[in-house]
Amino acid sequence: MKPVTLLLLVLFGFTQFITAQEAVETPKNNSLSNVIGLSAEFGLALAFSDYASKKLDFNGKGSIEYTFASTGNGNFGLRAFGQKGFISGTQPPAISGNTTNEFSTKFDMFGGGLFYILSIGDAVYPWAGIGLSNIWFYPRDGDGNNLPNHAAGNYSIHMLAYNGDVGARIMVSDNMSVNINAGAVVGTKDWLDDVQSGPTNDLFYTLTAGLTYYFGRDRDSDGDGVPNSDDVCLDTPLGVRVDEFGCPMDVDHDGVADYLDKCSDTPAGVKVDRDGCPPDFDRDGVPDYLDKCSNTPAGIEVDQSGCPLDEDNDGVADNLDRCPDTPSGVKVDRDGCMLDADGDGVADNLDKCPNTPAGVQVDSKGCPLEKEKPAEIESIVLSGDTNFEFNKSKLLPNAYAALEDVVSTMKEHPEYKWEIGGHTDAIGSSSYNTKLSKERAQSVVDYLLSKGVNRNSLIIVGYGESSPIATNDTDEGRSMNRRVEIRLLSKK
Repeated sequence: MKPVTLLLLVLFGFTQFITAQEAVETPKNNSLSNVIGLSAEFGLALAFSDYASKKLDFNGKGSIEYTFASTGNGNFGLRAFGQKGFISGTQPPAISGNTTNEFSTKFDMFGGGLFYILSIGDAVYPWAGIGLSNIWFYPRDGDGNNLPNHAAGNYSIHMLAYNGDVGARIMVSDNMSVNINAGAVVGTKDWLDDVQSGPTNDLFYTLTAGLTYYFGRDRDSDGDGVPNSDDVCLDTPLGVRVDEFGCPMDVDHDGVADYLDKCSDTPAGVKVDRDGCPPDFDRDGVPDYLDKCSNTPAGIEVDQSGCPLDEDNDGVADNLDRCPDTPSGVKVDRDGCMLDADGDGVADNLDKCPNTPAGVQVDSKGCPLEKEKPAEIESIVLSGDTNFEFNKSKLLPNAYAALEDVVSTMKEHPEYKWEIGGHTDAIGSSSYNTKLSKERAQSVVDYLLSKGVNRNSLIIVGYGESSPIATNDTDEGRSMNRRVEIRLLSKK
């Protein structure tokens, strides 16, 4: 009885596992519901008896079955079967009385039972079943004669047996499958080999292959649990939850199936894209139906209303605000900066002198700065190389800036006396150098006069090469000697 108990435990565990997998709930029956099947199978039989050595033999089986209605992937069913074949063995026990060293038992069996079959994609069907049968058996020796106990009528040649089967069916058409099955038959008596010996009864295993033809089967080609006759969506991907019509679920009713919907909680009536998400025209992360600023430029950070952030609440978005830390309540211009009516760089709300003339320098309160008197200049040196044209007396514009402060001093103190002295290096004749130095001093005086300096305060001297401040033996020294010096002589 141990093999039968094992088969029962396996079948129970198998059915519990299958029941746990049936997650798709639909109100429609599956394609095997209320179906009748006729099967024919042929294969091998192998006996486990009191004979020491086993031999393969043959058997054939026919059955009729009925599967109950189910809305899941699996169905329970009932079957009736008939089976016919032979089992055999060699090396009998000493008590057998078999002189041929071999037995061969022909058997005829009729029975029925319960089975469970599972649909995998409506294409492959693993199954398992248990049942009871009545078996007629006729033990003979190797020469075809009845074995001793059979001949003596020491037992009845029919008995009750327990049956267990597992297998798989592969659909080859809408109504036909190819089957591969394995089974076990355990007798309630120990006479299949004409010998009653040992602690267990004789049993045999079968391995068969065959065909089943189904009547009334409605295919479920996409394996969604809804038969094709009721399935409006016949190409639903495997494993996708469906409604009663066999179509993928769409919980938010946006027209995009849940398994494709990246936004499965879209409010009713909102338009969506092919991913099931509300459009976001400006791609700011806020869908159009919530976006109060639907044309926000790309990359701009927005608030929950889809509008650019305005941290200082001045009415100018941060991406346009050149003054993002404006105090609350202060009026701003279109750049988000505080108004400055007089253009002095001090905002109106801080400006104590709001009508300062244009160009006037102001302090932090917006009021004009008091002009500082420039420091008095008492001497300045112009380079003969950089402030005059080469070997000429023309004053270059780059000298004007250097003369600005001395001009201010001269104009403020017209009573001061100044010497403008020209100097050269020792190259060339002394007379030429004296003439060039004086002409350069005159050019400087002409510029000072053009700026309003009093002519009577200026003395022109051409020193030529007579007053060097460096050696005339090097280029650097000669460059230093070529100069015009402006020097304060007296303040009276």
